[in-house]
Amino acid sequence: MSWKPDHPAVWDEAIQAFTERYPHVRIEREIAPHSSTAYHDLLTQKLKNQDASVDVYFMDVIWVPEFAAAGWTRPLDDRFSDAMQAEFLPSTLQVGRYRSQLYGIPSRIDAGMLYYRTDLLAKYGFEPPRTWRDLVHQGETILVGEQSATPTLRGYSAQFKQYEGLVCNMLEIIGSYGGALIDEQSDTARLSSPETLAAIQFARTQLLGPMASRATLTYQEPESLAAFVRGNAVFHRNWPYAWEIANNPERSSIAGRVGVTSLPGSDGHQGVAALGGWLMGISTLSEHPDEAWDFIAFLTSHAMQRYFALQAGIAPSRTRLYNDPELLAANPQWRSQFAVLQSATARPRSPVYPALSHIMQRFFSRALAYPDLDLLPEARRAEQNMNRLLDLTRSEAS
Repeated sequence: MSWKPDHPAVWDEAIQAFTERYPHVRIEREIAPHSSTAYHDLLTQKLKNQDASVDVYFMDVIWVPEFAAAGWTRPLDDRFSDAMQAEFLPSTLQVGRYRSQLYGIPSRIDAGMLYYRTDLLAKYGFEPPRTWRDLVHQGETILVGEQSATPTLRGYSAQFKQYEGLVCNMLEIIGSYGGALIDEQSDTARLSSPETLAAIQFARTQLLGPMASRATLTYQEPESLAAFVRGNAVFHRNWPYAWEIANNPERSSIAGRVGVTSLPGSDGHQGVAALGGWLMGISTLSEHPDEAWDFIAFLTSHAMQRYFALQAGIAPSRTRLYNDPELLAANPQWRSQFAVLQSATARPRSPVYPALSHIMQRFFSRALAYPDLDLLPEARRAEQNMNRLLDLTRSEAS
């Protein structure tokens, strides 16, 4: 079971290659919605209903504690040796663990990145922005200059719809202001901290409206990327896969005029990238765990990760592939962004993360959609609800 892919033909070919190598194994694919949130809801409903039809599934990197605590996914330490693990980026292995066991095999790594129009920045004498203030200044300047030629052009395109992607976008902006979603020391929510509130205030007053159309409140990755590749945005926040689409002449009107850099910081703070990516797991209900493992081992192999990187621009989870000359020629941004991929910030890891995420999604969505909303009391209410959940997990663990 997987989400709706951005490159369906590439996945069709990969599965065809597997069935040719393992002709005794029959693969039936169930395609879930593109949204991580919608995919999660569909998959967990099946698992709660003891549906044994799903053998293998993709897991978002934030799902492992929930799936492991619920007993929905098998530990894979006995199949995934230390020597095999040494081939992967440490951060991708860490998110596959819960307590002392490994449950998810890394298939890819993602980190938030800033895409930009190289032609427009060059035309107005700008370097890629290092701070959000730079981004707004550059965007405003370019919009004024390009208004008559491209009246549909906006400064920024990102994912501000109420879903998991909104949490990732806001984690990055809040982190770049020195804030955080949860205090790691006290394990309590930090939505009402001055840094977090300043970041949200920036997003809703200087990004939404002046830079980004309010339509971005309905955008997930596909809609926001579509606006960018149609030439309707100067800057765009997305994951690594967007590079191939943005520079593909058959899918993009701005191919060859796209650059990528780290997300901006603020005065005194570095930019922050949310850690994303997908892991592969085996259902505890599966009646075919050996065949399921063969499928996972095949799709996460060196050869197949190289194939997905070349054909779909998917950032691999295997370290050695970042030294592959052909891959780096096709994805030159990985040279400069490799450090970002390794140091990206993970979202809170908790068995109750989906419930925490829903609280944050509602809070961020209301904060962005209603510019006059009083942020502090809204943030404190969301914090209280999150802390009740966090208290529950602490009491169960003690």
